[in-house]
Amino acid sequence: MTGVPASAAGGSSGARRAAAGAAAAASTAAPGKVAGTAAARSADGGAPGAGPGASSGGRHDGTADEAVPGEDAGLDAQDDGKSPRGAKIAAAAVNQASVWNIANLLTMLRLVLVPAFVALMLADGGYDPAWRSLAWAAFAIAMITDLFDGHLARTYNLVTDFGKIADPIADKAIMGAALICLSALGDLPWWVTGIILGRELGVTLLRFLVIRYGVIPASRGGKLKTLTQGVAVGMYVLALTGWLATLRWWVMAAAVVLTVVTGLDYVKQAIVLRRQGIAERKAALEEKEA
Repeated sequence: MTGVPASAAGGSSGARRAAAGAAAAASTAAPGKVAGTAAARSADGGAPGAGPGASSGGRHDGTADEAVPGEDAGLDAQDDGKSPRGAKIAAAAVNQASVWNIANLLTMLRLVLVPAFVALMLADGGYDPAWRSLAWAAFAIAMITDLFDGHLARTYNLVTDFGKIADPIADKAIMGAALICLSALGDLPWWVTGIILGRELGVTLLRFLVIRYGVIPASRGGKLKTLTQGVAVGMYVLALTGWLATLRWWVMAAAVVLTVVTGLDYVKQAIVLRRQGIAERKAALEEKEA
């Protein structure tokens, strides 16, 4: 065999070492160039003939991912820059959708129960214990849902304009229907019905008259009055006899007393609220003129 000089062999391996060193130097100097080329390709939609990996490779690169939030931020800025008209329309759409919430559905149920209660109360002449029991069940459901719908609306922010109007109407409708039916059947004196309904309508009118000056808050006496009225009317709806019939008379008497007392308290509050409102307006005008 022909011997190869050690210098030649060393030179061959040395050439390979030199080539490897040059490649390493190029790799350390080229990231900026490679990144620029990749950015240019991603901007142009990928080089012609490049595969899926080439076109989507920028998504896996750190620099390409950082560019995406900027686009989203720009879109969010455009969304936040809605015109006031568009914002109002969107808010109105949300409010309209919120009408069909659980609190309003309970109020609607009470409104539906009013004619059902009247039909059950007057069925078979109005003196059948079975029909009166069913009427009492409808009345009890209406009164119980009255306790929950307002609480749900305030707790879960479900207050709507529909609820503000329909809730007091439903309350007075079921109570008024029960009182009128009882008086028509001769179970309850008409003067009791007149006092209770007169007070309810009068307080409602007062609320509307002084609403420009403020809102008359519901008092504990008013809540106790509502509870006592509900229990008393419920006992009259049932065909009770004996000592229970005597007991319901006393419960109704307590309800009438609370009705009158709380009604007078509402009148007092309305007068005070109106005077305060007038005084505040006068003071504001004097301060403005000064």
